[in-house]
Amino acid sequence: MFSRTAFTSVCAFRAASRSIRPVPSPATAPRFLIPAQIRLLSDDVRRAIDKAVATSPVVLFMKGTPEMPRCGFSRASIQILGMQGVDPEKFTAFNVLEDDDLRQGIKEYSEWPTIPQLYVDKEFIGGCDILMTMHQDGSLAKMLEEKGVLVPAEEGSAPDPPK
Repeated sequence: MFSRTAFTSVCAFRAASRSIRPVPSPATAPRFLIPAQIRLLSDDVRRAIDKAVATSPVVLFMKGTPEMPRCGFSRASIQILGMQGVDPEKFTAFNVLEDDDLRQGIKEYSEWPTIPQLYVDKEFIGGCDILMTMHQDGSLAKMLEEKGVLVPAEEGSAPDPPK
């Protein structure tokens, strides 16, 4: 689990979401959304999400907070990031339950229908299922190490013995 709260206010989403959204045509809508879910992401909300994704090298859009996840998938995602050793100084979480524009907008932004959603260096990685698969096959550890987002090893500590 992370040792410090790493949250950013989503007030920008509330302010940015005031613009009127045109109704999209079915031909331009993402394939995973049903017609009742379709709406075009306003430029203001898109810019706000761009800014949120850029707040830290590791960004998780989740239900609840790292200290109090509000769904099992968000809890599992936080646990995976914790087991991987993600540096809390390089991590930010956004609680999508605080703002409906963020909750719906992030799905349209990534064209991914579920939450949580992980971004590393502004790149969408996936949801809990993708994180779990990457964690199990070792590709998540490799990517996080390559991106330099893990807690640095203590100087002078012995490496883990080979297995």
